[in-house]
This record gives sequence, C-alpha cells and structure tokens, in this order.
Amino acid sequence: MANRPGSEGSGRAPSGSEPGLIRRHDLVAALDRAAQKRVTIVSAPAGTGKTSLLRAWADRPGQDCRVAFVTVRPGQHDMPLFWLTVLGAVRAAAGSGEDDAQLPAVAPGSSGDAMVDRVLSELGESGARFVLVIDDLHELSSPDAAAQVTALLTRLPPDVRAVVATRRDLPLRLHKLRLAGDLAEIRAAQLRFTEQETRQLLAAAGIALPEHTTAMLHQRTEGWAAGLRLAALSLAGHSDPERFVAEFSGSDRTVAEYLMAEMLERQPPEVLRLLLRTSVLDRVNGELADLLTGATGSERMLLDLEDANAFVVSLDPGRSWFRYHRMFGDLLRLELRRTMPADVAGLHQLAAHWLAARGQAADAIGHLQAAGDWDDAASMLTDHALSLTLDGQAGTVTALLRSFPAQTGADSPDLTLVRAIADQYQLRLDQTDAHLREVRAYAATTPPARQHRLQMAIASVDLLSARLRGDFDSIFEQATALLCLGDGQASADATLGSDLKVIALLNLGVTEAWSLRMADSERHLTEGAALAGRIGRPYLEVACLAHLGFAATSHSFAVARQRCEEAITVAARHGWDADAVTAPALAALANALIWTGQFDHAEHWLDRATRATQDDGEPGIRLLVCLTSAILQAARGRGHRALEEFAAARRIQALMIGEHGLTTRVNAWTIATQARLGMTGQARAALAAIDGSRASAGEIRNAAAAILLAEHDPVAARRELRLVLDGDVPVLSYLTRVEAHLLDAFACRDLGDERATQDAAERALNLAEPDRLVLPFAMTGAWQLLEAGPRPGTSHKALVTDILDAIRGPGQGGLNQPVEKLSRSELRVLRYLPTNLTRREIADELSVSLNTVDTHIRRIYAKLGAADRTAAVERGRELRLLSVGRT
Repeated sequence: MANRPGSEGSGRAPSGSEPGLIRRHDLVAALDRAAQKRVTIVSAPAGTGKTSLLRAWADRPGQDCRVAFVTVRPGQHDMPLFWLTVLGAVRAAAGSGEDDAQLPAVAPGSSGDAMVDRVLSELGESGARFVLVIDDLHELSSPDAAAQVTALLTRLPPDVRAVVATRRDLPLRLHKLRLAGDLAEIRAAQLRFTEQETRQLLAAAGIALPEHTTAMLHQRTEGWAAGLRLAALSLAGHSDPERFVAEFSGSDRTVAEYLMAEMLERQPPEVLRLLLRTSVLDRVNGELADLLTGATGSERMLLDLEDANAFVVSLDPGRSWFRYHRMFGDLLRLELRRTMPADVAGLHQLAAHWLAARGQAADAIGHLQAAGDWDDAASMLTDHALSLTLDGQAGTVTALLRSFPAQTGADSPDLTLVRAIADQYQLRLDQTDAHLREVRAYAATTPPARQHRLQMAIASVDLLSARLRGDFDSIFEQATALLCLGDGQASADATLGSDLKVIALLNLGVTEAWSLRMADSERHLTEGAALAGRIGRPYLEVACLAHLGFAATSHSFAVARQRCEEAITVAARHGWDADAVTAPALAALANALIWTGQFDHAEHWLDRATRATQDDGEPGIRLLVCLTSAILQAARGRGHRALEEFAAARRIQALMIGEHGLTTRVNAWTIATQARLGMTGQARAALAAIDGSRASAGEIRNAAAAILLAEHDPVAARRELRLVLDGDVPVLSYLTRVEAHLLDAFACRDLGDERATQDAAERALNLAEPDRLVLPFAMTGAWQLLEAGPRPGTSHKALVTDILDAIRGPGQGGLNQPVEKLSRSELRVLRYLPTNLTRREIADELSVSLNTVDTHIRRIYAKLGAADRTAAVERGRELRLLSVGRT
C-alpha cells in the first residue's frame, strides 16, 4: 500500500526540504505531546495538512520509538486486506526480518476480527515502544471498519500508541479512553495556519507581499493549508499579486477544481442541493435550510456535514446555526449560479422574508438587495435605520446604503434620513445637517404619528452631532426638550419614546460628566442604563455604563475602577469590548489606575482605549485619552512626552464648541510640567494667556506656585498655595489640595523648615490615604520627601511603601537608581545644575565655598555615571532626582 507523503495541504515537507513548504515546529510539538496518550485522533477537512503533519512527526530527528505508517487506499472495502497491510507495516517497523511474502494468506471469508488479534499480538511481541500511524482512515468503507478499528485502539498493548488521521469522525467507541484521559484529539482549528505561518509559507515560495495583503490572504483562506498552497503557486510570477489576493476566492479555478474533486462530487444529490441552495446565506439553521430546499431533515444533514469535516462549522454550543468555510461558500455560490441561475433571486427573497419576520432586519435588507428588490430594501432600511443605529449598527446602515444603485431613493425624504445617519457615522457633520434640514421640512407635511417618529429620529441624530462637536450647551437644551417630547408622546409609540428617553439620558449624562457635574451625570447615566436594559437596548446600556466609571472618579477611584470593569465585562458579552462605545470605560479605568500608582496595568488599558477611540471621533473621550496618556508619561518622569500629549489635548479642545471640564487640568499641568523641565519662560507665557476667571482656579494657582518654585522663590510660591489650601479659590476636587500640600512641602524644604516640610507632606498623605493616591507624589516629585519614611506614629507606612514602589520599583531603589545615593547637600547642588548659574553663582546661592560646590559636583558625576553637567542633568531627570523645585 503506497504512502502519499504531503498529499494533504502543505504543512511542511515530509522529508528533506521541498521548495515552498515550511516546517511547522509548534504543530509537530503539539502532536508529540498528544501522542503521549494511548490514542490520538487527527480529524480535519481535506487539504488541512494532516498527512504532512503525520509525516513530519514520524520522520522528525530524535524519534525515540518505532513507527509503523499505514495509508488507507481510496475506497478500501476489504478489511482483512487492510489488516494484512497493517501487519506488514508493523513487521517492517519492528525489523523482524520477515518480508511481505511471509505474510499469512487471506482466504475468502477471512475474519477481520482475527486479523485484529494477530496485529495486537505482534505489537505486543515487539518488545519496544511502538507507534502505529494510520492515515486516511475515512477511506475504510466496510460496515465492519468502525468496530474493528475500535477493537484495535481500545486493546493496545501498554507500550504501544496509535495516531489516526481522518477527514470525518467515524463512529468509534472510544468513550472509555476519553474518560480515562487516554485520548487526545487534534482538530481543524489547530491545523489552521496562523498569519505568521502564512508569511513564512509565502517567503519560502519566494513571494513578498505587503503586511495587509498577507493578512487579507490569511483571512480569505481562514488558514486553510491547501488554499494557501494553491494561492502561493498562482502568485509565483504573477504580474499583480495584490490584485490576485483581493480577488482570490473559492471560485478560483485551482481551488474550485480541488474542492469539486475532494468535496462536492462526493456528496449525494440531496446534500448537494442543500449546500447549493443555502450558499446564499451567511449562516443557516435547519428551519431556514428546509425553507430554501423545499425539503425536510436539513438540520440532520448539517450536523452530519460538520461531523464529516465537510467545511461546515457550527456557530453555537447547541449546534443549531452553521456557516460554510469562506472558500467553500465561494465555490457553492459559483455552482449555484452555474446550475440554477433562475433560482438565485427567489432564494434571496425567501431568506429576506424569513429573517425579517424574526427581527433580523439588516440581514433581510441585504438579501432584498441581492435579489434586486431595491424598493422593498429601501423601505425596510428606512423603517429600521434608527433602530439599527441604537443597536450600534450605524456602520451596517452605512454599508447597506452604499449598496444601493446611485439613484435609488433620490427623491425619498425617508431615505434622506438614512443618509444623514450614514454621513454622521462617517463624521461628515455638515452633510448630516443638510440632510436633516430636508427631513425637517418633510416632517412638517406628514400625519401626526409619522411626524412624531421623524422628530424623534431627527432629535437623536442632532444630539449625537452636538456631542461630536463638543457643543455642550446645545446638548443640555436638546436633551431636555427631547425628554419632554418623549414624555408627552409616550402613548403614541411607547417603544420609540423609551428609546429616545435613553438617548436623552445618555447624552445628558455624558455632557454632565465632561462638564464635571458628576452627581447629575451619575444619576442620569444610571437611569439611562437601567431603562436601556429593560427595553432590550444593550448597546445603549453599555454606552451609559461606560461613562459611569469616569463620573465616579469624583468621589472614589475604587468605585470608578469597579464600574469600568463592570462596563467592559458587559460589553465583552456582546463583542464590543474593543469598540468605541467602550472607550470611555477603558480610558477611565486607565486613569484610575494611574492615580493609584498601577502604571504598567494602566498602560495596558490605555493602549486599548487608544485603539478603540477614533482619531476624529467624539472629542470628549479623545481629550480624556490624551490627558490620561500625558499623566502616565509625567508620572514616569517623561516630561517632554507628557507635554506632547497635553498639547494634543489642547488641540482637541480648540475644535470643541464648549469647554471640557478637564481643560483646566490640562492647562495647569502643562504649565507645571514646563516649569519642572526648566522651561519657565514658556510656563509664564502659558500662565499669562489664561484669562482672569479661569486663572483663579486652584489648579492654575498650583501651576503658578510650580513656576515660582522653579524660579527659587518659595515665599511667593507659598502665598499662591495659601489661596488653595485656605479655600479662597475654587478647585475641581480634593486632588488639587493634595497637590497643593506637596508643593507647599517643597517650598518649606527650600526655606529650610524641615518640620513644616513634614507637616505639609503629612497633610497630603492624610488626604491621599482613603484612595491610596500615588500620582500627585509622582508628578510633583514629592516622593523624594518620603524616602526617610512617614513620620513616626502615623498610619501611612503602607501608602508610603506603595508610592515608592510604584515610582522606583519594588525594593530598594529599583534598577534605575544611582550606584550610590546622593547626600542631601549633593541633591541641593544637583537641583541648580539645569539652571544657567555658574558654579560660583551656585556657591553664592547656597552660601558655601566654590571648592565645596566643585567637590559636590565631582561626586554627583561619579554617582550618576555622568561625564559632564548636561549628562548629569539628563541622568538626574531620568532617575527623577530633579523634582519640581529645581529643574
């Protein structure tokens, strides 16, 4: 019985180094681990690389057992002959010296069971670790095959293992092996090529494609080995590889020939009819398949096809919905058009009506379009556009609208509303406004009930446009009006009234959050989330929940974190945890983690928030993301990078009609960061640019104090800070007072008042303790004041440890500390090095001799590993030794 190495797909060259193939070491290792079990089943469709995998594993260097490799002949019906071949392979692998001529003769009517006993006997007598590999087991067509193979696999001698490969699951009774943990399985999912392996395969074939084109090829083939191999063969020497990949599908001639020969031509007529007629669907269940085929029993056929690894995949745990492999579906649709062209439109119509009756409007509209029924498709899209948008499918609405012929519905005011929604999704807000003007004029001519529905839809679109422009005053006005409109018309359409009430509550709550009216925001967002849950609008529920975390930051970072995590969990249930709707929770979670010193953890969530936030999407959340990124950079001592993020936040604010509540912090921290970097001139200019009313904010007074500290004027700095600490100026939250106490501690230290320094630091710790705040100590550099530990008798030891560990790393100093700690005198000199003062002037400032300053500078260079003054400053900043008062 001839072996057929490499006949299935192209996992890797079975031996040697066949051109264009790769060695899939991870997959071979996975089979090696699986083969430690008594029995391993490799079950997957045609062309997935089963044979290549078995050969690669059997022929791998260092194989520590004997391997008997058997490939079943196509259509093998005679079981005694099959077992005779197995026996010959076992003897050859055992090195018994017997050749095929000495194998027992097979008489007519010979018992396959007896041959199984003979194989087991000789396996037991081999006296060595042994693996029996049987490939293409599905080719056994005898009614006795399953029982005899089961007998072999369940009675293997102790030192014998078996690995069998098949395209479909045979009815082998291996449940006892599974319960005993003696059965391993490798399925199609494990055999699929990864995107990285796809790149390696193309490279081995000498094909260079851009990253996005390789990703597209991997997506189109779903990692199917044969599809990738056929694509690679066709790509070799192709004049336009990117175009080839863009058009590559199951209807490609080489792929179609393979799938026709290996799949379609092997199916009975009733199965082929089911496959072809249901190929118009993205997913199918038994009831819908019965409708399209005009027959019964479709669900059983679909289940059997999946069990047979026939490129049919179940989509749910109950195995009630199925889809076809992408390339197999392409071939089926090609065959449907070739063999039943007159039926295609009717199949789409049947599917559309079935789906519409079950509330699957988007899919139904797509089938109406595929059937060429443009009028009904336009009517259905008009009726469902707002509802789809409220379910987070504005992108679907846009795609469906784009699929219409150019002039469809050109004069339809209803479809104009759909165009407004689509333009808004694409952030073309001026076009959105123009469409809404047309719809408003039309609404005035409609009957009351219709007019009410159009007014609700217009108000919904208007509210989101206002949010995208940052027009907070308009949102407050419109949301209030919308709530009144919804309440007054609830009896006309209760469902629509509830939908629009949620929209009003959401937009009101979000705007209140960005305006830092946190209590009102929490109340409205909580009410909106509850109502959305009751009426079955999970997307709106997630939108409300995602903003609740930020609203909670005003009173508890622990509560904020909990609410963000809950929102992300709910979003994940619907597959939205990476979407823009969840970005507020992702960003607020990162923000809360930064405030409490969990910088690495925060960076993970900040990265996710950045990916989920559109570059030109809602400005409120984009500003929060930039601010969060800035404070993370500042906390890590990367002042210049922090300034870049603060600048990005200011650019976003400049595009907004209203003022974001966080803008005060953006401005204040920009000024303070500039001061810490020695950019006092720029900091003063930025401070002067803030008008009188805004300049009186406590956050801005803290920034002014930071400038004065950088200019070595601690007395004036303390005067600024008294305004904040005595409550004479407004502050956004207690966080501003924590910062003020820390800046006051620096001023007292610079004045030489150690007791007052400790008192100020202690007051900051008292405020920081409930929320375990770390960020203010990191941004101001005040962690240095805590290196001696908290004052004896206080309860802040754990918090001080958290602060120092977060900033320097766990333990003593972390990896980024100087070889030897700088003395207090050396630190005082170091803080003057970024200035323009000469060494003589530094000595005068400190009231010490020039010789003393020179000695301190030499020691600073040695401890910091610096060759000159500039290097010492850079190293000091890197180690966070240059704090707010001396840079």
